[in-house]
Amino acid sequence: MNTTSAPERASTSDQASTDGALDAVRTGRTAELPGLLRLMDRARRRDLLVGLKQLRAELRAQGWDGWQQRDLMSPALVVAGAACHTGAAAAAAWIGARDMRRWQQVPIGVLLDVLADRDPQWLGDLAHRLAARASTVEQDYPLISELVRLADCPMPTTDGCVEGWAMAVGTSRAPLARALRGDAHAGALVPRLFETAEPVRALGWRCDPHDPHHWPAALAGLAADGIVDRAALLDGCTARLLRGGKYNQLKPYQAIWQGLRPTEPEERERAADWIALTADAPSPVAGHAQQTLARLAAAGHLAPRLLAEMSAAVLFRPEKKLVRAQLVLIGKELRRDPAAAPELLPVLGEAFGHTDTDIQERALKLAALHLTDDTALRAELAEQARLLSPAHRSRAVELLGRDAATPAEDAGPYQEFLPPPPVEARVAPSPGTVAETVELVAAVLNSRTTNVEEFERGLDGLVRHVYRDRAALAEALRPALADQWWLDPARSRWSTGDLDGLAHPAAAVLVGRPTGSAPEPLAAWRSDCHHTAFAVARHARLAEAARHFTTRPLPFLLATPTGQSGTLDPGVLVERLAEYGRLGERPAPVDFGQALLRVRRDAAAVPAAAALGTPEGDRLAAWLGEAGEPAALTRRTASAVPYAYGETPAHLVLDTAERTTVLREFPDAFHGLAQAREATGRCWDGGDEALLIAALPEDRETLAAWWLPEITACAVHEGRGGLAALPGLAAAGGPAGPALHLAVATGLGARHPEDRLRAVDALLTLAARDELDAGRLGGDLGELLDLGTVKPNRLADSLRTAAATGARATTWAVLAALLPVLLTGTVDPRGTGDLLATAADCVEQSGAASPEPRGLADVAVRPGRSRLVTQAARLRDALGRNAQGPAAGGR
Repeated sequence: MNTTSAPERASTSDQASTDGALDAVRTGRTAELPGLLRLMDRARRRDLLVGLKQLRAELRAQGWDGWQQRDLMSPALVVAGAACHTGAAAAAAWIGARDMRRWQQVPIGVLLDVLADRDPQWLGDLAHRLAARASTVEQDYPLISELVRLADCPMPTTDGCVEGWAMAVGTSRAPLARALRGDAHAGALVPRLFETAEPVRALGWRCDPHDPHHWPAALAGLAADGIVDRAALLDGCTARLLRGGKYNQLKPYQAIWQGLRPTEPEERERAADWIALTADAPSPVAGHAQQTLARLAAAGHLAPRLLAEMSAAVLFRPEKKLVRAQLVLIGKELRRDPAAAPELLPVLGEAFGHTDTDIQERALKLAALHLTDDTALRAELAEQARLLSPAHRSRAVELLGRDAATPAEDAGPYQEFLPPPPVEARVAPSPGTVAETVELVAAVLNSRTTNVEEFERGLDGLVRHVYRDRAALAEALRPALADQWWLDPARSRWSTGDLDGLAHPAAAVLVGRPTGSAPEPLAAWRSDCHHTAFAVARHARLAEAARHFTTRPLPFLLATPTGQSGTLDPGVLVERLAEYGRLGERPAPVDFGQALLRVRRDAAAVPAAAALGTPEGDRLAAWLGEAGEPAALTRRTASAVPYAYGETPAHLVLDTAERTTVLREFPDAFHGLAQAREATGRCWDGGDEALLIAALPEDRETLAAWWLPEITACAVHEGRGGLAALPGLAAAGGPAGPALHLAVATGLGARHPEDRLRAVDALLTLAARDELDAGRLGGDLGELLDLGTVKPNRLADSLRTAAATGARATTWAVLAALLPVLLTGTVDPRGTGDLLATAADCVEQSGAASPEPRGLADVAVRPGRSRLVTQAARLRDALGRNAQGPAAGGR
């Protein structure tokens, strides 16, 4: 006889159905959930939701190791949880949760099945809430679209929804024009394409204005059919372009405008917008706007006042192509309407100050052709003509009178402006209390970047306070580092000896005696890479400090730098060694080795070091003498090397000899930094440049030799960021010899402007410290140009930037050594005209009275009016004028 009561049987059945749904979720049987959930009432679903939340918490706690189970369970978990939530807000939060997504899309069909019994208003609310979730809306657009269809409500128009819609329509199997015509939401979403906070990415994938299956032509078709308002599209394109941005982002909107084929009245209506674009837009957009306005001007639909406003903006831009085109446009308008001269001629003053003297000459000729007898106009032009190059000064005086002459006598002697020489900032004392040490160590461990000073002070602080009271340090340190993964008991299999940075000694303080040892095998897989040698030495220093925590704590570290670049004052090191002697302590070998590599080599400190009367004092005295000399360098030309996308041309490399003292007397951890190293290809390993420099802060020649292949890759290939260390090297210690000059010379020809700026910074730093050998740098540049490592146009940009900072005499000194190679050698003349223009500008501005570079006179008298010939003649004339009077200068 069955004695189970009906309520008990019902409870058992409810539990069974709940367990069955949970089992389906655990095993990823998503398709079975609609049938299981359909049998459950609201109360049973509420009970199921509790279990689902527990499952979700379990998945979160698994970490990355459980990715397979998470991928299996997540779709079913999303479906079951959405069905169990009664509120649209809670359901949207559950469906849009990133921890149940990863790269998967929600199972739309099954999800709609379990939500089929909901009220249409609830479904519409859910759709709009999902559309408001910026992190998942693009991925969820197909689900949102279906919910909107079922709810028969308006489509949400959030930015993410617009992006998701554009992506869905653009990747449909049907041609884009047909897909847009058949889309019920096109009328609402197309205008939003131009209003999103960021440009719609999907537009950039298919934006050829001439392709009938791409966005521009498709949108033009919608406008022609009356599905969207044509004026709204034109206004949207214009507004989007006016908002600015990178050209790749604006290109689709420019293409849509072109695809709409605007009529002349439509262009004329937006003339003011095009004038604004010529002033501030990226060059291709500004060029398109300039062409549009030129058509309006040719048809007589652009008033002289508007053309003058446009010209003042365009002539101020640095792009020569735009400026030349604008001068042509002004000339055409003046020929068409001479009465416009009083309004148009004054704007030529913007071109008088252009850096390109050819443009100055064109503007001056244009003024001469259309100059009137208006006294005020002549006076205004004469004032602006003072910006002209001295090469055009006599013509300006002839045309406008003596007021056009630059008042050079009022300007005073030329002054060279260089950045102030970098002053080595002192490192603050190590933290004096446990609380300060803990705060600093926690900050370093939680930071994404590593600061040399903070790292070194944190390490020394740990060493000092372990020596004083390790228990007190550990008690304060543990709660501050509670979120560090290596303190998680579940990951206790990790050895503290495998940790890097301050985590290694910090773990030794908290965990006890560190397991593992310094990873000698680290160097085996990439022994030719200097990054590996740095990593081995750095890790050995950390491991040594950690071992001493449980054996014989050190009172403090000897190698803690006194300067923020990593340098160590020799007098301070002598004092630290004396304190070790007073305490009866023996220096740790790796710590003392790093101290020697950091110490500034000052012979004045040798007597004090020798007077210590200890082995370490004797080693320091010897190191400050001949024993610490940097490694010898060998310069050679490497052969062309096959490359994945072509060939690396022949280029200069530097081999470094071994440092016998380091190999003989230093711990093994430093042998990688001291072995003979033959220059190889670019190193693809990375490292914090400041920390690498801080390991050898007084040997920038060796560092420059090791970094040269990476810098070369930035000049001959598409390398980017390889010059990040160069400004730091220029500001470091030790001789500034051939390696550093060659690195700077190579960097001046880097492919990317931001890398060239770093090379310019390094050049100016060397000049400010009176360490720049301009003749050596110019000779290196000549050799690099001859090999093809450096291209003349990139070098011209770098030197033009250096001159523009106020270092014209310095720049000319470099060019004076370089030009004979360019003018008499085999270097491709393309770009040489730009270098000559920069040289002429430097000579004119600085008043340098140097001998003519070899070959200049021959180039200057060549027939024709090429840029090379005209700039050679300009430089020859400038040098001749300066030689006739006393040289101005000084800095």
